[in-house]
Amino acid sequence: MPSGRRKRINISLLIPFLVIALVFGVLIWQKYRASRAVPPKPHLQQPSGARTAVLFFVADGSRLAREARELEPCNETAACVKNLLDELFNGPVGELDEALPEGAAFNTVQVAGDMAVIDLNRSFADDLPSGSSAEMLAVYSIVDTVCANFPHIARVRLTIDGAAEARLRHLDLAEPLTPDYTLESGPIAPDADRAAPSPTPKKGSQ
Repeated sequence: MPSGRRKRINISLLIPFLVIALVFGVLIWQKYRASRAVPPKPHLQQPSGARTAVLFFVADGSRLAREARELEPCNETAACVKNLLDELFNGPVGELDEALPEGAAFNTVQVAGDMAVIDLNRSFADDLPSGSSAEMLAVYSIVDTVCANFPHIARVRLTIDGAAEARLRHLDLAEPLTPDYTLESGPIAPDADRAAPSPTPKKGSQ
């Protein structure tokens, strides 16, 4: 067989082999790159940013005043109310004064519909300064703070150590209370026998 023809036969056999080798080489290279590639991080839903809350403290010893506070984001209403009350019970950071006695704390928070039920410890009632004005400032610092920050909460019921019908020296807390933002406008008139106003009962309310 002439040498020229033998070379043509060898080349014709070599070309399919090279094509097959090239295909396998590409497949192996792609597999290698895939194994070395860093898998993308799963998308994590980031929590919303910090929220600005309004807390009610005492100004001039005779009226309520507002203080803004940055709070961590939260999703569940009762937990958010607890976080808010933690800040309120910790006291002001500015020039305002505390409305609550030093030993006061809350035990539990429950939210049902448009009402929040906040159970306070006995020190809230026992350590309050004497006088209806101090009681009004303490009670409505809680009520106004909760309702101002959670518009869907229209009423707040305060209990003392789980008692169903709590009463301070001058204020009756047996019924849920609605916010009273007029206490920001000026001094509270002293009235030793003043009872906290009760809202008009709503159909289906407890």
